[in-house]
Amino acid sequence: MKQVLLPVVKREGKGKEISKKLRKKGLIPAILYGKGIDPLPISVKYSEFEKVYKKIKGETVIFTLDFTNGEDLKKQAILKDLQRDPVTDRFIHLDFQSVEEGKPIEVEVPLEFVGKPIGTTKGGILEIMLHELTIECLPSDLPDKIVIDISGLDIGDSLHVRDIKAPEGVKIKDNPDETIATLVAETTPEESTEESTS
Repeated sequence: MKQVLLPVVKREGKGKEISKKLRKKGLIPAILYGKGIDPLPISVKYSEFEKVYKKIKGETVIFTLDFTNGEDLKKQAILKDLQRDPVTDRFIHLDFQSVEEGKPIEVEVPLEFVGKPIGTTKGGILEIMLHELTIECLPSDLPDKIVIDISGLDIGDSLHVRDIKAPEGVKIKDNPDETIATLVAETTPEESTEESTS
């Protein structure tokens, strides 16, 4: 589990106009919420978050939110949601969920596929259905990602949620029958034509 320190500032007020002003100042409006706490509006320096986000590369990490506006306060949280501008792709809003050591959390973690399926040497095509899994675990057991070896997949083989061995202390919440990846035979142009006329 990676831990990342991120300076934040508690902000006063909410709403579109305030958010616009923050963005003009190079800040990202954000919210911190969780069990037992009132939703807390905060802001993060765009440059700080961008630097951190490039380092974590989509992995699941625990953020230590360090309040820098005169308060000696640190809160541990996970990034639950991230919004980008559809035109510029810039970050425009962040949602953090607070976590407490000793209390389980439910979070989505990315999947990393390793190995080359043996079926691809016979013309098979790998189709990936799931890129992340929902898991439940203690913050201390949170994996950055789950690595899956797909080198054994042959044409016609599928990998399901039930086939994944979860790391110790981690419970996978997704439907066990859900397909993660499958290796299909390549369809030739002639086969495509026959299917469309039959």
